[in-house]
Amino acid sequence: QVQLVESGGGLVQAGGSLRLSCAASGRTASIYAMGWFRQAPGKEREFLGRVRWSGTSTYYSDSVKGRFTISRDNAKNTVYLQMDSLKPEDTAVYSCAANGGSTYYYTGGNPWEYDYWGQGTQVTVSS
Repeated sequence: QVQLVESGGGLVQAGGSLRLSCAASGRTASIYAMGWFRQAPGKEREFLGRVRWSGTSTYYSDSVKGRFTISRDNAKNTVYLQMDSLKPEDTAVYSCAANGGSTYYYTGGNPWEYDYWGQGTQVTVSS
């Protein structure tokens, strides 16, 4: 099993920045990739980006490309989501997810490619 805990959410003004953290525990050696998703009120869950646990491969949704950056610290079993130039439409619950090898992995851009999820952290961007 893999456990994920997000932190770092809060209230920020438009144009500001925020960094989210996702700490993994359990059988972290089995993790292949970590992804970030968000879900705004009345909207479907949206893929933001993902990073391989090993190597340098990253992949982002067009909606956040250039503003959001994913990084990792394997020594701390933690992945980060740096969010810059935030907009009110970025307001949502942000969740991290891990592929632990028990689901089919293709690009990492679909929820069904991940078998472990965190509880989510609220991000609110004011105008």
